Amino acid sequence: KDSKVIFWSLSGEKLQQFQTSQDGIFSINFSPDGERLVTAGTDTTVRLWNLFGKQLAKFNTHQGGVVSVSFSPDGQRLVTAGQDGTAKLLLLSGLQISQFKGHQGRIYSASFSPDGKYVATAGKDGVVRLWQVEGLDELLQRGCNWLKDYFTKHPQVYEVQECG
Repeated sequence: KDSKVIFWSLSGEKLQQFQTSQDGIFSINFSPDGERLVTAGTDTTVRLWNLFGKQLAKFNTHQGGVVSVSFSPDGQRLVTAGQDGTAKLLLLSGLQISQFKGHQGRIYSASFSPDGKYVATAGKDGVVRLWQVEGLDELLQRGCNWLKDYFTKHPQVYEVQECG
């Protein structure tokens, strides 16, 4: 309830503490490299931190509280779960690259598979769902395919040659 992040040693010694300014924290996770933290809050935000309490980024991701946030195994993406019944896949810049809908009611948890190819979500509806996550190459290819189709249907528009 106090919105503080506190690091403790295994012997119980307080090592580090910082205030998050979130109304409350539902979820916190370390990046795979151990250099950053991500917090999810009751105030609809996801915040990225260094280990000294410097806020690196802040994203407003859901309509309602964000109850779960996890890093991808490569540390380049985040998956969030919200009280609004959606899970979202984000780049560390905050750009949403995918949204997962299908639960009835809020989602309590979202996490990546160890290989980063899937996201598992668990919801208030008592259902666990497994979602396939596209990698960057697949996303870029899908975007290029969409552009090619668009330019075919709209030949008066200048075509970008970089999509091949």
